[in-house]
Amino acid sequence: MTTGAVATDRPEPTPGSGPGAGGHAEDGAVPPPRADRAERGERARAAVDRLRTAGVEAVAVTWVDNAGIARVKAVPLGGLVHAAQWGIGTAPCFDVFLADDTIVTSPLIGGPTGDLRLYPDVERIVPLAAQPGWAWAPGDRYTQGGAPHPGCQRLFARRAVAAAAERGLTLKAGIEIEWVAALAGPPGEEPRYPTAGPAYGMQRVTELSDYLRDVLRALGEQGLTVLQIHPEYAAGQFEVSVAPEGPVEAADTSVLVRHTVRAVSARHGLRVSFAPVVEAGGVGNGGHLHLSLWRDGRNLAHGGPGPHGLTAEAEGFLAGVLGALPELLVLGCSSPAGYLRLVPSHWAGAYQCWGLENREAALRLVTGSTGERASAANAEIKCFDATANPYLAVGGVLAAGLAGLDQRLALPPEFTGDPAQAAPGAVPRLPAGPGEALAAYRASALLREALGEPLHGAVLAVRQAESEQYATATPEELAAATRWRY
Repeated sequence: MTTGAVATDRPEPTPGSGPGAGGHAEDGAVPPPRADRAERGERARAAVDRLRTAGVEAVAVTWVDNAGIARVKAVPLGGLVHAAQWGIGTAPCFDVFLADDTIVTSPLIGGPTGDLRLYPDVERIVPLAAQPGWAWAPGDRYTQGGAPHPGCQRLFARRAVAAAAERGLTLKAGIEIEWVAALAGPPGEEPRYPTAGPAYGMQRVTELSDYLRDVLRALGEQGLTVLQIHPEYAAGQFEVSVAPEGPVEAADTSVLVRHTVRAVSARHGLRVSFAPVVEAGGVGNGGHLHLSLWRDGRNLAHGGPGPHGLTAEAEGFLAGVLGALPELLVLGCSSPAGYLRLVPSHWAGAYQCWGLENREAALRLVTGSTGERASAANAEIKCFDATANPYLAVGGVLAAGLAGLDQRLALPPEFTGDPAQAAPGAVPRLPAGPGEALAAYRASALLREALGEPLHGAVLAVRQAESEQYATATPEELAAATRWRY
């Protein structure tokens, strides 16, 4: 399990100040724009030489908006040095885009006025194996004056990691990527699947072996360590897991993996959906977040006196996360379509409980096999999906976890089995729709303080607008409206 967050008694850093505002080297973070531009230029020139050798002609710099959509600005390779030194112009109104590209506004962010600078993280630039001639980098957003943009989700995640570091804690994280592959067709067409193989069946691997091999090959060429890839439950569904890393890096990697899967799929005449539900009534795509918390090289989810070997710090962290899950759904289950997936008895984690290897609990404790527990023990948040902005998801979880750690919270009794079979009211149900989650989010002083008013308000505006947008939609209409947006 992992940690790192902004505690409830810590004021939100002002733009350009506070822990993590400029990033930490262990996060692979780009130096802040107010740092020496000559140094950033030298790093970018070294990257240009490396990328030119790899045949790269352009660099796509992405950020993820509050609706969970990856947006992009690209520069030719010859413009990378200037972009690293001065940033790329980007409008702040992207923070209030909805998934269908409708633009709303919020009290502190929105409208046609203003501009930001998008700075590529030069240390994370990677040539895209399935898009010859292209490279990718995540970006951080700053004001034109050089201060951190208060709505930048990646900087928010970096602040959370820095808050953990202040406590002597480091973190490891990983986000599982699930997707449905379908035959390419018109935008409004119902999905047609390239394989009819059974759930988890080798038949799917056999029928799509070239495709899955190319996914693995592309991820490996981009420097990612794949732990496993396999068919999932739903028709045409697959999952890939990569090695854990720091929380910000894990969020970056989740974006890169999805870009890569989409590009490989296009080369095979397929399109993909990472949406929480592709067909109403079916099992959907999750975006499960795995976390582990470490101090001085020791995994705090192992070897302690608490439940299943948790240390007191790890238990407090997990208790904080578990208690905050209703409001965290606004960050981790972003689209109204997510609640079509988040239903009981579907391994989606619809109940606010925890358990050892319990796939129906929202918080699943994973100890690992005997002999590797000291390195493998972690916790999995199962109620999140891929509509989440991954930086908001990891930052929000870290904020809640550190608050629980600081307060020395304890976990409630463990639940085993399917909570849907328990007596009515025995196990709390997570919000069954966006309205309940938004009410919890509005009431959360923790998230308001951790995010800061500008980002908190922009997230609220987007979630409220999408909730109203689909308030009268049938499950079939909601699934159709969102399946190809993610």
